[in-house]
Amino acid sequence: MSIFFDTTQSTFHLQSRSTSYVIQLMKSTHLVHLYWGPRLQGTSIGSLLQQIERASFSPNYHADDRTFSFDTLPQEYPGYGRGDYGEPAFEAKHSNGTTVNDLHYVSHTITAGKPKLQGLPATYVEQEQEADTLEIVLRDKLTGLEAVVSYTVFNELNAITRSVKFRNDGTTTLHIQRALSSSVDLADDEYRMMQLSGAWTRERHVHYRTLAPGLQRIESKRGSSSHQQNPFIALLGKDANEDQGQVYGMSLVYSGNFVAQVEVDQFHTTRMQIGLSPFDFEWKLEAGDTFQTPEAVLVHSSEGLGGMSRTYHKLYRTRLSRGEHRDQVRPILINNWEATYFNFDAPKIKSIAAAGKELGIELFVLDDGWFGHRDDDRTSLGDWVEDRRKLPEGLGKLAKEITATGMQFGLWFEPEMVSPDSDLYRAHPDWCLHVPDRSRTMGREQLILDLSRQDVCDYIVESVSAVLSSAPITYVKWDMNRNMSEIGSALLPADRQRETAHRYMLGLYSVLEKITSTFPHILFESCSGGGGRFDPGMLYYMPQTWTSDDTDAVERLKIQYGTSTVYPASAMGAHVSDVPNHQVGRMTSFTTRGHVAMSGNFGYELDLTKLTDTEKQEVKEQVAQYKELRELIQFGEFYRLLSPFESNITSWMFVSEDQQEAFAGYFQVLSVPNGPLRRLKLKGLDPHRRYSMSVNGVTDPNTYAGDELMYHGIIAPYAQEDFYSALFVFKAVE
Repeated sequence: MSIFFDTTQSTFHLQSRSTSYVIQLMKSTHLVHLYWGPRLQGTSIGSLLQQIERASFSPNYHADDRTFSFDTLPQEYPGYGRGDYGEPAFEAKHSNGTTVNDLHYVSHTITAGKPKLQGLPATYVEQEQEADTLEIVLRDKLTGLEAVVSYTVFNELNAITRSVKFRNDGTTTLHIQRALSSSVDLADDEYRMMQLSGAWTRERHVHYRTLAPGLQRIESKRGSSSHQQNPFIALLGKDANEDQGQVYGMSLVYSGNFVAQVEVDQFHTTRMQIGLSPFDFEWKLEAGDTFQTPEAVLVHSSEGLGGMSRTYHKLYRTRLSRGEHRDQVRPILINNWEATYFNFDAPKIKSIAAAGKELGIELFVLDDGWFGHRDDDRTSLGDWVEDRRKLPEGLGKLAKEITATGMQFGLWFEPEMVSPDSDLYRAHPDWCLHVPDRSRTMGREQLILDLSRQDVCDYIVESVSAVLSSAPITYVKWDMNRNMSEIGSALLPADRQRETAHRYMLGLYSVLEKITSTFPHILFESCSGGGGRFDPGMLYYMPQTWTSDDTDAVERLKIQYGTSTVYPASAMGAHVSDVPNHQVGRMTSFTTRGHVAMSGNFGYELDLTKLTDTEKQEVKEQVAQYKELRELIQFGEFYRLLSPFESNITSWMFVSEDQQEAFAGYFQVLSVPNGPLRRLKLKGLDPHRRYSMSVNGVTDPNTYAGDELMYHGIIAPYAQEDFYSALFVFKAVE
């Protein structure tokens, strides 16, 4: 058991392998936060909260105790209206119009294992002994609002998950207006806040800011987790960096509107929160109804950002992603999008697939343009019927011909969208998100289907399933290419319209559950204009995500480096594309493009039939090398060595769990005249072993001790060229 309740101190002590999280019941009724940090060995806490009397501007909840005020108390799940002036974790409006709430402890249970969240993605366990769960029941006696605050501790990982289930146990209707998943009050403000922010083709760049009094927030109001922000924040202690110091991470297992925020109060204490965005959100909770928040995943590390990342990687790779592909190496693919866009026919597709087979590629993916009358992005979304003009013998025949050669066959979909120029829209114009008497804002000449409706969800399941049943398809790229506007549903009453965005996500998750369960042999990859929905919620259904529509090798250094803060390499799709690059116009070598793409799920996105003999040979060599390394890359431990946000040089590496093998990438963006000589210090190796080394396929005749490689380092390449890269492979020797 990893959760202990001390009856003498009224404390709950949650212990993972290296982390402790401690909660106290004050006055037997108020849930307060005591500690989150390195593991405390004992189950009791020697020093509890210090309380002193503040001025009358910090009102006292108990008239006989002037040291007790919610304005100064570090709370586990703060509400509004009883003297706490910080950001509340929840708000509920009552039948009389007021929003004052007062939750008190009722009971708790401690159980082995981890229960599922109904209708929502979440981490899981395969055996009960992997985790323990604490559920604390809080209740507002006046209104009957009940909140079950849930904590799960993973015993072998420094991860704690949190979520809240609300129940209206009263007799009148309540309206939930805010429902965050996690709130933690820390004792000081000596932190830097880290976030992953950007834009389309520039996702998940690393940004830091020093905390200051007031509110620091990231948020998505776009109906998806978004390119602009990622549902994650971290606080770094005063001396924390990549390899050392205290780091606190919060990540939300959700794909829609979210908020992650940090507030520093008048006494320089810090409140860290994550959950559903309260913007334009409300949930009508009738008597007897329940509402479940998404899951927040809290990770503490005493080994800097790298330690935090490796915890998230292992948890999300092995206990969030599911299905038969979770532990299988992913196939090397060729996608025809940047090769042909919409302009292709069956012979052209077969020629690209045949060229891929000859070069050792394992999977062909037919991207946009195979259905309806889809010659551009203005038409046919929603009409998932093969275009016989381009594929006169049908999709099934094409797929069978390609798979007969030994290649796998994959297909692109965008099932959540509808084109106004489509048979589906003409038959059901009310099936899209819209509000009465307003025009319908277009994005990429398309609208969003209303997945809060069961009939729409049923249509998506039926139409997509029909296609997947018609051909030997083993891979699906599931795309979503616009954000929400006019967020309303034709079927919801007026007092439930602000539920639409969240109901959409619940509908999407139900669709994904049905389709991925029905077709377990298919490897699903999530996409939203690349990385616009790269979040833990999607990884629950689809174990990998197209990292970005930007395939430029130089831009991908920042994108993939930032993404690695939370997400494992097994989740990142990374392709070699043509030059000049279609997004930025840059010219980079085939070698560098391949080296960058090899740090994720490897593939190509260009016209293989137009390659020179030299380029074909290079592709063969890249494919062969990746096949040797991919188990290490996809399932090894990841270490960041040099940051593209701080230097002209980027470097990272992968180490096998048994430390027998390692792979490192070294990337120089611009050549520096008469530049410095560098040493590259590795990480994660066994200091007592010796390793052989090869650089770009050339074996070094010497062997090196693990401690030498990590502490003294190796000589970094001195390259007088822009966009240079080198790959190092290390293997333990006797």
